[in-house]
Amino acid sequence: MKLLKAIRINQFGTTENLVVEQAQIATPAENEVLVNLYAAGVNPSDVYTSTGTYAIKPNLPYTPGLDGAGIVEQVGEQVTNVKAGDRVFIASLPSGKSTGTLAQQIVCESRFVHPIPEHISFEQGAALGIPALTAYRALVGRAKVKSGQTVFIHGASGAVGLQAVQIAKALGVKVIGTASRDSGKQLVKEAGADVVLDHIKEETIETVLDANDGKGPDVIIEFLANENLQTDLHMLAKHGVIVIVGNRGEIEINPRLVMQKECDVRGMVLFNVSAEEHQDLIYGVAKLLETEQLKPVVGYSYPLEQAGKAFDAVINGDHNGKVVVKTQ
Repeated sequence: MKLLKAIRINQFGTTENLVVEQAQIATPAENEVLVNLYAAGVNPSDVYTSTGTYAIKPNLPYTPGLDGAGIVEQVGEQVTNVKAGDRVFIASLPSGKSTGTLAQQIVCESRFVHPIPEHISFEQGAALGIPALTAYRALVGRAKVKSGQTVFIHGASGAVGLQAVQIAKALGVKVIGTASRDSGKQLVKEAGADVVLDHIKEETIETVLDANDGKGPDVIIEFLANENLQTDLHMLAKHGVIVIVGNRGEIEINPRLVMQKECDVRGMVLFNVSAEEHQDLIYGVAKLLETEQLKPVVGYSYPLEQAGKAFDAVINGDHNGKVVVKTQ
């Protein structure tokens, strides 16, 4: 077995516990793929998992990372969806058999691997995975967005938010996005949002209504429900849908607003999807990549030796777009 560099976490805790070590990569089994990785994506769930306090608690030691991109080196006997030499992105799940993407190579199940077109860089490929599949499921699977609707994305400058803007536009809807920094607003605009605003509070709901002919949005994608859910309920159109993608605490809401508007508040966790649903999401995302309607935005790239800094940047919100680690 060949020795390569990989990030290893030998004990849960702070990002100082992310260390570069030599790792052994096994030969892929009959349904597995060996990929030479060039970039890996960092998600909030990766950081939470590394602390040992998250719902997902892997056995120590382990290599973190669910998203990545690179070139297929070898495939198992039963693998038919990719072949050696293919440029691919990896969108794995915690329940899947995988050696972690924060490494120079990975062995993973072939169902998590899909080709990427030539116009998508490896860093952009590493920005897919959880962000792209989350955005697609929130809009298509949970909100069931229809052409002609208005979608409000509350916090659109992050990795998931920017891809949600692009996917929503591909679905034929009007998009209103918010961001806190000027740089973030510019990215949201470039992603295709029709209207870009500051984050909305109850006292600024009128700015959304003014931007939408006096009507509330039909769909709200919410990334910080503990701060915004009550405001979202005030703002939402009758019979609308709020999809909660992110939350960091508790909030008090008035259920009468739900009654009056006969609206739906739907939660979403990507890791709840079945194997079949996961495949549908990958194919949906891949189709948008091929038509160039989806172009992931990379906020910043860190070298493998600075993976701890990448983890800190994700939690601190230091960059708009996706944070990736260059693995070669």
